[in-house]
Amino acid sequence: MVIFRRLLGDVLRSQRMRKGLTLRQVSADARVSLGYISEVERGQKEASSELLASICMALDVPLSEILSEVSDAVALEEAALAMQLESMEKSLDLADEARPGGDVVASAA
Repeated sequence: MVIFRRLLGDVLRSQRMRKGLTLRQVSADARVSLGYISEVERGQKEASSELLASICMALDVPLSEILSEVSDAVALEEAALAMQLESMEKSLDLADEARPGGDVVASAA
């Protein structure tokens, strides 16, 4: 399952680091506790729309850019999960084909 808050945190951390900012700087500019921003970046807390807007302003990045990056990350994870499931289904199909005699159940009478 794709966890949106984890991907959002990854994108926010990436943007912060790209800009060379510390959590302390973002915390001060966004007027949000350092610990809370840290938990958001680690995917442990959900960011409200107000909090997310404050963080985006502190990062000087449009909210739409953050959400677009998160959307791309979600799409990649969904595609990887779909490929994994497809591979598992093929493995199960091959195992069924390799089984001699199909689903014969022996009984002792």
